[in-house]
Amino acid sequence: MSLSPARISSPRGPRIYLAGPDVFFPGQEDIFLTLKAQCAQLGMEGLAPTDTDLSPATHPQPDDLAQAIYQGNVEMIRQSDGVIANLMSFRGQEPDSGTVFEVGFAIALGKPVVGYGVPEGSYADRVGAAIACSADAVGEVREVETGAMVEGLGQPLNLMLARSVRLAPTAQVALEWLATELGAQTKRPSGV
Repeated sequence: MSLSPARISSPRGPRIYLAGPDVFFPGQEDIFLTLKAQCAQLGMEGLAPTDTDLSPATHPQPDDLAQAIYQGNVEMIRQSDGVIANLMSFRGQEPDSGTVFEVGFAIALGKPVVGYGVPEGSYADRVGAAIACSADAVGEVREVETGAMVEGLGQPLNLMLARSVRLAPTAQVALEWLATELGAQTKRPSGV
């Protein structure tokens, strides 16, 4: 079953998929309106994961709705020219797993991805602050309870994300970098 996401119609400017756990927050509408306005100011069109005509009313079975959401988001990523991804820590020390999938999917399609929302410092430092860790006999930092090694290479995230995604300090900067990379034309107010 192929779904065509709603509101993907503007042929003007690069399309940017807005990945992140923002869909789970109470203020998601405002978050996406702000990101879309920032995209428009940079001559781009923002595509939010919520830009599909999907609801429990149209897909009353949870599995059907889940599949439709998945297909709609994958199709929007395919139709996008680039992706920004909110890689904030979500429900733990790692970014949202759905966002990480979307990042990997976009990278596999050859689309530029810029992440933002990453806390300061290294991933290992954040894990060590949240979970009891200690160095083993060869200096590897490990979780005390499980013995699992904490990835230490000084990266701000797991190296597969840190090495595949350019990290910006904010969503606005992430969009500016994509606008430059994709050659978007900044929109100016009329009369200027």
